[in-house]
Amino acid sequence: MSDGGDGTVRISTSPCVASSLRDAGLPAQAGIGFKPRHYGALSEDPQPPGFIEVHAENYLGAGGLPHAQLAALAGRVPLSVHGVGLSIGGEQLDVSHLDRIAALLSRYPAASFSEHLAWSTHDGRFFGDLLPFPYDDAALSRVCRHVTRVQERIGHRMLLENPSTYLAYAASSLEEPQFLAEVVARTGCGLLLDLNNVHVSCHNLGRDARAYLAALPLHQVGEIHLAGHAVEALDGAATLLVDDHGSPVRDAVWALYAEVIAAIGPVPTLIEWDTDVPDYAVLRAQARRAQAVLDASRSTDRTLAA
Repeated sequence: MSDGGDGTVRISTSPCVASSLRDAGLPAQAGIGFKPRHYGALSEDPQPPGFIEVHAENYLGAGGLPHAQLAALAGRVPLSVHGVGLSIGGEQLDVSHLDRIAALLSRYPAASFSEHLAWSTHDGRFFGDLLPFPYDDAALSRVCRHVTRVQERIGHRMLLENPSTYLAYAASSLEEPQFLAEVVARTGCGLLLDLNNVHVSCHNLGRDARAYLAALPLHQVGEIHLAGHAVEALDGAATLLVDDHGSPVRDAVWALYAEVIAAIGPVPTLIEWDTDVPDYAVLRAQARRAQAVLDASRSTDRTLAA
């Protein structure tokens, strides 16, 4: 893939490789992040979204209403499970937590499992956030070891999500896209491309979002996330973007999405909305907008060079 010089995304890859590396069980349609308040509306929707995604850590208990709802929905729409607590970038994996994740994936017919390129635990303490770390050779080896361990335990390929960042480490010897590409090459995992995170991180760090995308192996993307972000004013005219998942997807993120889909074709796409959660109809409208982009790409000829 390359930046075409006019700001658009260019990609060169083999279409047969690209299609074979996407998760066959998750449809290349638009889905939504499931919230319990939407259970009734989602259950009664005559044209439900292409899939739903849940945070794994909300379903690690043995039973109760969460599992009753999830069991009913998993029998109706494809399911993606998204982890937030494995601490892939941490010093060591919590084996007991990984075992609970594996049990959850065995309990439901999940079509995809994903986690974040971040850390959240250390010495048995959980920090409740997705924290950054320097991208160097030691971190690369550690993350690859952890991703391999997860894939061996759950029995299939996982997707690794690019984070939203607010600072860069001077100690980093690799750029984030290079780091992700190396993890994918060494472990065989796929990418969960969060385009809101790309926009937020590149804005905050003064980098070019399209150059970031041009450095990624986009043919390894198994799912895309779209979400909203907050804008905070700093001194002067500067702004800080905060990945809060509390508003509609911004126009700049929609633009990146259209370019990526035009380049690589339809990919399962999730609308994330985790704070100030709206009515179901608002969430579905965002998913329908993403679906329109996917549908348009199916009617567009793309020439992918090997």
